[in-house]
Amino acid sequence: MPLPYTFNRMEFAGSLGDLGTLLPLAIGMIIVNGLDPAGLFLSVGLFYIFTGIYFGITTPVQPMKVIGAYAIATAMTPHQIMASGILMGVCLLIIGATGAITLIGKYTPKATVRGVQLSTGTLLMAEGVKFMLGKTRLQALHQMAEPYLSIQQVGPVPMGLIIGIAGTLLTLLLLENKKMPAGIVIVGVGILIGLLAGTREGLGDIRPGFYLPAILPLGFPQGADFTVALLALVVPQMPMTVGNAVIADMDLSINYFGDAARRVTGKSLCVSMALGNFLSSCLGGMPLCHGAGGLAAHYRFGARSAGSNLMIGALFILFTLLLGHRILALFNLIPMAILGVLLLFAGSQLALTILDVKDRKELFVVVVILGITLASNLAAGFAAGIVLAYLIRSEKLNV
Repeated sequence: MPLPYTFNRMEFAGSLGDLGTLLPLAIGMIIVNGLDPAGLFLSVGLFYIFTGIYFGITTPVQPMKVIGAYAIATAMTPHQIMASGILMGVCLLIIGATGAITLIGKYTPKATVRGVQLSTGTLLMAEGVKFMLGKTRLQALHQMAEPYLSIQQVGPVPMGLIIGIAGTLLTLLLLENKKMPAGIVIVGVGILIGLLAGTREGLGDIRPGFYLPAILPLGFPQGADFTVALLALVVPQMPMTVGNAVIADMDLSINYFGDAARRVTGKSLCVSMALGNFLSSCLGGMPLCHGAGGLAAHYRFGARSAGSNLMIGALFILFTLLLGHRILALFNLIPMAILGVLLLFAGSQLALTILDVKDRKELFVVVVILGITLASNLAAGFAAGIVLAYLIRSEKLNV
């Protein structure tokens, strides 16, 4: 059993493993939707620390992907995003406190959980490759594959592809290396590239000091904001949160940590996310959740205890208080392709959880969920997977 708090280079490397999921959506929502950078990153740091202390094991903190992606694509207002965080908090608090999530978890078949994990992992890997190719929404906003690098290509080859391939090979080489952990090396190399070949945009404006984020920096949402948020953001996000951030995350936590994950229950995850969203909304940040993909990322890069939460959380809090709104310039040093490498390995780790599925019918459910997810979305795949898993148990049905 891992110690509750371990502080070493492997834990630190693991704490960086999920930056590929966190930073792109965070940066996009700051640039496009006008969220407060200081409030956003402070809420992330605080949530990392609070959840690490409570759960006692590595616990991921991620943006809510459906809300983030749709909000960026449609340029929704910060008040609508804040309203979605409050509404998600209320919904999660209700299903957690009433025990409804316990029933959902109890009657969700293992094959459906594995299907959600495979689908999420596949989506993360695909997004990682898109970052290397310059095809993501964030890169499209900048109309450039590597918006903060002064060199965009070497001959006919895009710089992002070169960094992505080299970063992938370097990660494969160091993934089991405890003296030079892959997570630290790959992020460190990314920052070095940003310093040597980057535009250094915003670095000259940094004025270290003490910057305390404001409470409700943009005011409180109005009634119309809640209506739009409910229909456009909360309803599509909720099934994915239940499937991936609660049920799949709980399953993976138990798989990785056994008895040490006894506090990771459907109820506690829901209440944790509810409180995290209330906090983030008050600071002008983005809707937050946990997630199996984030847990897989932290674990694959070396995190084995809640010490990883405390380290990454402390970094976010420290940088926010020191740099305030200019914190974004620091994260812009990391090339997009490096974030893609992190996503690629996070996704592969999560997808490989299906290795314990041996039954042909269960494997059929898993791959059907993947197909539905790729054709529509994870929420539809999760819902269809539950129904199919029960139907396929009939001896009259064969695959």
